[in-house]
Amino acid sequence: MTYFTADVIYSPEGPLQDHYISVDNGVIQQVAPLNTLEPRAFRDMIAFEDALIVPGFVNTHNHSFQSLLKGIADDAAFFDWRDRALYRYGAKLTRDEIYWGALFAFSEMLKNGITTVCDFFYLNDQANENARAVIQAAKDLGIRLTLARTFYDWDGAPKRFQENVDQAVNNTEMLMREFEADQLISVFPAPHSLHGASLAMIQAGKELADSWNAPYHMHIAEGRYEREMIIEKTGLSPIQYLHQQGLLAANLVGIHCVWLDDRDIELMAGSGMGVCYNPSSNMFLGDGVTRISDLIKAGVSISLGTDGGCSNNRASIVEEMRMTSLLQKVTHCDATVISAEDVFKMGTVTGGSHLGRPIGAIAKGYAADLTVIDLDDLSMQPRAFFQKNMVYAMQPSAVQAVIVNGSKVFERGELLGAITEGHIVEKIQTITGNWEAVPSKVALK
Repeated sequence: MTYFTADVIYSPEGPLQDHYISVDNGVIQQVAPLNTLEPRAFRDMIAFEDALIVPGFVNTHNHSFQSLLKGIADDAAFFDWRDRALYRYGAKLTRDEIYWGALFAFSEMLKNGITTVCDFFYLNDQANENARAVIQAAKDLGIRLTLARTFYDWDGAPKRFQENVDQAVNNTEMLMREFEADQLISVFPAPHSLHGASLAMIQAGKELADSWNAPYHMHIAEGRYEREMIIEKTGLSPIQYLHQQGLLAANLVGIHCVWLDDRDIELMAGSGMGVCYNPSSNMFLGDGVTRISDLIKAGVSISLGTDGGCSNNRASIVEEMRMTSLLQKVTHCDATVISAEDVFKMGTVTGGSHLGRPIGAIAKGYAADLTVIDLDDLSMQPRAFFQKNMVYAMQPSAVQAVIVNGSKVFERGELLGAITEGHIVEKIQTITGNWEAVPSKVALK
C-alpha cells in the first residue's frame, strides 16, 4: 500500500485538509483523515508540501503524430492545411517517426498534468504495427492511453489511412484483445466521420463497440462544410442522419459537434451520447463555437480534448477548460453561463466516463491518476482561490508532479520514464528539419 498526502486534496464537495489517499495496485482504496491512519503506515507516505492534489486531467481527443506538424500550416485555409500538410506529411511518416511523434505529444501532456489521453489514430497501413508504436510510446513515458483505432475508407485520403470494413473490424478487435488485460492501455473503434467513413464502416464500428460494451468516438459536424455536404446528400443534418440510421447511442462520443441546430441537440440528449469539445482547435481552424451551455442544459455530457498539434499548438487540458468557459461567456454575453467548476469536471471525471474508464476522480475504486499542483507557484496566487485559479490562471510551471496508476511519471520539470526530454527534442529536430511550411495569407496592412 502507498499513501499520498498534501496540504489540500481536491473534492467536489470542498477541499480536504489533513487527509490522505491510499493506493494499492494502481487503484485508490480510500480517502480519509490522517488521524485515522496507523502510525506504521506513515513509512509509506509520500507527502507533497505547499501543494494541492487533484485528479489527473483527461484528454479525450488527440492525434499524437500531428505534434510533428506544429507550425507547418498555421494560418492556412482549412483545405490547404489538410492537403498540403496533414495529408502530405502524414502519408510518409515511418513507424519510428510515428513513435517519436507520440513521445513528443505525450511528454508535453504529462508536463501539463494530463494523465490519460485518447489518441484517435488513423495512420494504420491496414495493420497494427503503427498503432503498437504509439502504445509503446505511452508505455515508455507512463501515461495512460486509450487508442481510438480509426475506421476510414474514403478514397480521397492517403492510402495508408484507408481500410475496408473487414480489415478495420479485424485489426481493431485484434488490438482490443491484445490489450484487454492491460491496466494502462485500452482500445476501441472510432469511425472517422461522415465524410471519412462510409455508412457501412460507421455501422461496423458501432457494432464492434456494442459487442465489447465499449465506447466509440467519431468526428461529427466539425466544420460548416460537413453539415452542408450531408444536408445536400441526405436532406438531413449530420446528427439527424445518424439518428435516422440508428447510430446515435449512449456509447457514442461525438468529437467537436460545432454545427448544431435545436433539433440536433434534442436528439443528442435523447440518445444519451456525449460530446468531446476541442475549443482551441475549433478556433484555430476557424470552425466556430459549439453550443456547450445549450448542450449542458439539455443533459448532454461534455469532455475536453486538445486535438492534434497542427490544429492546436498546445497540449493542455487546463487551456481547454479556460477556453471553454471564456468562449461560452462571450458568445452568450453572460459571465454566469458556465463556471470553473463546470469545466473542471469536463476535463477530469467526465473525460473518464467518455473513455469507459474509472478515472478522473479521487475516490475509492478509481485509478490512482493524480496531478500535484504547487500552491506557491505565482500563477496560483492568491492560493485561497485555487479552484478558480487552476482553471483561469494556472501555468504549466505549477505542475509539481504527475502520478499515473500510483507511480510518479513526472516531477519538478523532469520526465521519469524511459525517455528524456532532451532525447525527444533532438529526434524531433532530426525528423522535421527539412520540412517546408505551407504559405499562409499575407498579414492585413
